[in-house]
Amino acid sequence: MTLTARPEWRALLAHYQTLKDVHLRRLFADDPGRGERLVATAPLPPGDDAGQESIYLDYSKHRVTDETLDLLLQLARACRLEARRDAMFAGERINRTEDRAVLHVALRAPRDAVIEVDGKNVVPEVHAVLERMAGFARSVRAGEWLGHSGRPLRNVVNIGIGGSDLGPMMAYEALKYYADRAMTFRFVSNVDGTDFAEQTRDLDPAETLFVVCSKTFTTLETMTNAHLAREWCLRGLGVSGGRGDSGAVARHFVAVSTNLEEVQRFGIDPDNTFGFWDWVGGRYSMDSAIGLSTMIAIGPEGFADLLAGFRALDEHFRTAPLERNLPVLMGLLSVWYGNFFEAETAAVLPYDQYLHRFPAYLQQLTMESNGKSVTLDGQQVDFQTGPIFWGEPGTNGQHSFYQLLHQGTRLVPCDLIAFYETLNPVGDPPGAQHDLLTANVLAQAEALAFGKTAGAVRAEGTPEWLVPHRTFEGNRPSSLVFLPRLSPATLGALVALYEHSVFTQGVIWDVDSFDQWGVELGKALAQRIVAELQGPAAAPASGAGPAHDSSTAALIRRYREHRRTG
Repeated sequence: MTLTARPEWRALLAHYQTLKDVHLRRLFADDPGRGERLVATAPLPPGDDAGQESIYLDYSKHRVTDETLDLLLQLARACRLEARRDAMFAGERINRTEDRAVLHVALRAPRDAVIEVDGKNVVPEVHAVLERMAGFARSVRAGEWLGHSGRPLRNVVNIGIGGSDLGPMMAYEALKYYADRAMTFRFVSNVDGTDFAEQTRDLDPAETLFVVCSKTFTTLETMTNAHLAREWCLRGLGVSGGRGDSGAVARHFVAVSTNLEEVQRFGIDPDNTFGFWDWVGGRYSMDSAIGLSTMIAIGPEGFADLLAGFRALDEHFRTAPLERNLPVLMGLLSVWYGNFFEAETAAVLPYDQYLHRFPAYLQQLTMESNGKSVTLDGQQVDFQTGPIFWGEPGTNGQHSFYQLLHQGTRLVPCDLIAFYETLNPVGDPPGAQHDLLTANVLAQAEALAFGKTAGAVRAEGTPEWLVPHRTFEGNRPSSLVFLPRLSPATLGALVALYEHSVFTQGVIWDVDSFDQWGVELGKALAQRIVAELQGPAAAPASGAGPAHDSSTAALIRRYREHRRTG
């Protein structure tokens, strides 16, 4: 049965017709206690020093009633959400198109857990890699790992792309407060040489460590930048260059990869290679060996706290009843707006400057996972799938795109993320500036929901011609996610919250949330075109593939001519 033919879907569609024009002002008037009732919490790891030990989700400012939520939960159960969730935790091959298990949850499992893939418990392997990572991170942080010139390595450059860049970069920026400030951390991902040039411009090669993150060690962008880094490093160290300088390379490069042959060919010592597994998708890998730069920055103990935060939300998602399950509720609300209100985008608005890269991280997590147009059995869908995610930190966004959120014609559900405590209590008295930040996030949620009526505007003495311009329709939905304060544990929990929300949506839509075939075609074409841009003739060699369209062919000729004439 297709999704839209399910009786639960049809019941939701009929219910939507009765609710679509109901304003949040009325919902709160009819149910004054909904602001305290339509909330849910999830525990954080015991002993987290952030104070209150839970994530608090306020979803009262959504255009839903108890009936809406009940119907959404009925749909989730009809789509076998609980069984699909249990299959993931059990190591079943739920990534159908690649015939793989999906076990990012194993990356943060406790040492005594048993999670099997093809009859083998993978948890001991995970902890063995974590122990090797911890030993290496401690040696670098302590200045014991010396470069080719005998000097400690105080600069760490992570080279990767996609999940091998977005995760580590986001985590470093989010947890910079906890990082070793005597060290410098940089991230290179773009194949545009400007990225590498700017990230290394002020670094001393003798004090620089490169962490090359590529599972296959063949990723075009990553390996292009890795070879550029090797040339830069060897030149700066005053050695001749080439493959014979493995001693210098081995002191300044480590790899996160499973392809030991390619790693060794590059010049990296296999003993300094940290592996992960094909049941870890790139966008779900920040807590694997891909997080090596994160561990060096915040220390093994901080990384253990990060994993504990992930684990707490994993357990909540696995065990909490659906009606009190934060990722399930958030995922179902996304389905509600995307499929019934036809909202095309979702905004993530963190009210903490440290999370300024979090929306970019979620773009890959959500859009690469659920940006699909066929179901698991290959049938074309007849409904919308993954929304477009975007956002910026508050309060910066308030002076930018919030105008559209409040008075534009598009419905944009918002996630507002905030913290009870700040890591930098400035102001007079200390923390007063955080009070202002918190007042803004609460005010925005209220303004989005309730707006300002024309009558209220007139009562202020506003001229009649100006009334329409100063009226706020309201009825714009938002979630408020409050956490104690930003820490490794709360960051891990926050990421896991969105991971499992994405899973929930994928189950409802019956798509494979764990493959990414959509990124392959452009990469394959680029490999072909680069040979034409650099080769002796603009036309592709015989048998190289079909001819380009006239536009691409013309641009190839123009590019080659410009390079030839300077």
